[in-house]
Amino acid sequence: MSTKFIRAFIVIGLCSFAAFSQGKEKRFINPEGVNKPNGFSHVVVSGGTVYISGQVSVNTKGEVIGKGDLRTQLIQVFENLKTCLASAGLTFEDVIKTNYYVVNCKPEDVVILREVRKNYINVDSNPPASTLVGVYSLVNPDFLVEIEMIARLK
Repeated sequence: MSTKFIRAFIVIGLCSFAAFSQGKEKRFINPEGVNKPNGFSHVVVSGGTVYISGQVSVNTKGEVIGKGDLRTQLIQVFENLKTCLASAGLTFEDVIKTNYYVVNCKPEDVVILREVRKNYINVDSNPPASTLVGVYSLVNPDFLVEIEMIARLK
């Protein structure tokens, strides 16, 4: 066997191992600027995909922001999401999927959601896939909305 062949075989093997191990690597991130999670991670990076847990309208102290006010809650939630994305080196431009959960969702709630969303997500140019679900309630009766996201690493 020639030395060149052996070297090529080693290089191919190392590249394959690196690609395989990169897909298996997971990072769990709980960024400063969002409340401390209880039994879950805010951000998980795995195989080039970033998963952001459902964010609700709480500040870093865990206090509900905007009780009874969907617009204020949406702004807080999107700010939390922005912090979570930044912790993985991303922005809203990197988001590929959003899931919205709105308590007792009415048509006027969708209008408010879209008004706030456009300040964060460019819906005119390659917006992410999206699902909006009206729900009866969330884990805390003061929460009116929860949003989770999936993004891709650059």
